[in-house]
Amino acid sequence: MDREHPGVTFCRYVDDVVVHSTTLGQAERLRSAIAARMVEVGLALHPVKTKIVYCKDNGRRGSAEHESFTFLGFTFRARAARNKHGVIFASFLPGPSREALKAMGQRVRRWRIHRHVNSDLADLARWMNPIVRGWMQYYGRFYRTGLYPLLKRINTYLMRWARKKYRRLHGFKKAKAWWDAVCDRYPRGFAHWQWTRGLMQAGW
Repeated sequence: MDREHPGVTFCRYVDDVVVHSTTLGQAERLRSAIAARMVEVGLALHPVKTKIVYCKDNGRRGSAEHESFTFLGFTFRARAARNKHGVIFASFLPGPSREALKAMGQRVRRWRIHRHVNSDLADLARWMNPIVRGWMQYYGRFYRTGLYPLLKRINTYLMRWARKKYRRLHGFKKAKAWWDAVCDRYPRGFAHWQWTRGLMQAGW
């Protein structure tokens, strides 16, 4: 790329590469050139994963077969954004990929938080915060609201833990009052409470 296409920007991580082009014609020529170079070194482009993506946003018209791609756990696609005047428009932005969210959700489910009734909130926070904070720092760097469903699920699991640990919290009103009081008393108790203290709907 540096030798043959010095004006083209690209990003590589191990064997995943994203190459930027300004026109469809340029993208097709680059794909052919890269494929030829791979053959020279005994490699080949992945026949399914290799694709030309139209980065459609508010300023681009038309459509294409592929209008999104995933790279390093982020899916890049058209998303709602707000300009400095508060007007919402479509912008081509990264956000946590569906695969990444699924993997994080599966890990949280395997924690079986509700079974740790011999622990207190501080114990749970010491165990969970380093992991959740890492997710927030990486996946929350762009379009953090994409993480909110996962974080709300964690909150719901914490609520289930509390209702199992404290029998008096079986009623909705008592449980909600306890939750609100704990969040107000310890606003930084769990790393993700800085972003949301909400619960999943029908998560009681």
